[in-house]
Amino acid sequence: MKKAQTIRRKSVIPGFGLSMGVTVAMLSLIVLIPLASVLAYSFHLSWEEFAALMTRPNVVQSFVTSIGCAFVAAVINCVFGTLLAWTLVRYDFPGKRLMDGMIELPFALPTAVAGITLTKMYSDTGVLGRAFEKIGIEIAYTKTGIIVAMVFIGIPFVVRAIQPVLEKLPASYEEAAVMLGASRFRIFRKVIFPEIAPALWTGFGLALARGIGEYGSVIYISGNSEKNGTQVVSYIIMQKLNSGNVDYEGAAAIALVLLILSFLMLFVINVIQHLASRRTNA
Repeated sequence: MKKAQTIRRKSVIPGFGLSMGVTVAMLSLIVLIPLASVLAYSFHLSWEEFAALMTRPNVVQSFVTSIGCAFVAAVINCVFGTLLAWTLVRYDFPGKRLMDGMIELPFALPTAVAGITLTKMYSDTGVLGRAFEKIGIEIAYTKTGIIVAMVFIGIPFVVRAIQPVLEKLPASYEEAAVMLGASRFRIFRKVIFPEIAPALWTGFGLALARGIGEYGSVIYISGNSEKNGTQVVSYIIMQKLNSGNVDYEGAAAIALVLLILSFLMLFVINVIQHLASRRTNA
């Protein structure tokens, strides 16, 4: 018994105190202190100045554009991300490994490169842009272009959230439903969807949060036109930091609102994951 206790105490990983200290130090340097600075700069504005800033037409429009386009893109990602995950898990075909690896491309590719490439492809001189223009659809420098860019950077979150769940889902559930005479739609609605729903909501929330704060991939394809309503929140923040009179306080105040939105979405995601884990362990 004593020998077992001695072996248990000799751990490669340091004790709780040291591990917690290193974790808190790294978390403070990388996350907490930068976020606290955003909060501190925001407090330089009075409540009246903060309210006046947030109610400016261009700021309101940028929030509407960012949140609206990110929401539409997240919904699209949920549909096509589910189809992609299903195809990668349930079927074997030539090039499957290559396709699976390409899902990670938006993570590895610099967002500015993605933005420039998408803008070139979907402009009126691009290959895809000319084709859509013939049927009267403009993509580049419109909200549609913003949605396309957000779909590109957000779809890996949905695929990677759903894929592990589908891999662990036994095929015997579907076989039993087929033997009981259930239709394909009923099998999906009653058997498959309840299992993937928590992961789907998680992917939706992550894609939505990424889209709202995205800058590099949307800055070129959006056109940044206040008249056409294609300015996003991240552009407004950069505009305040790059103007002749640098407005750190205004930029920090807008960033604080984005930060609060992100925290709310992460909170909802954690609640969904907690409920899903309780349901799985029940």
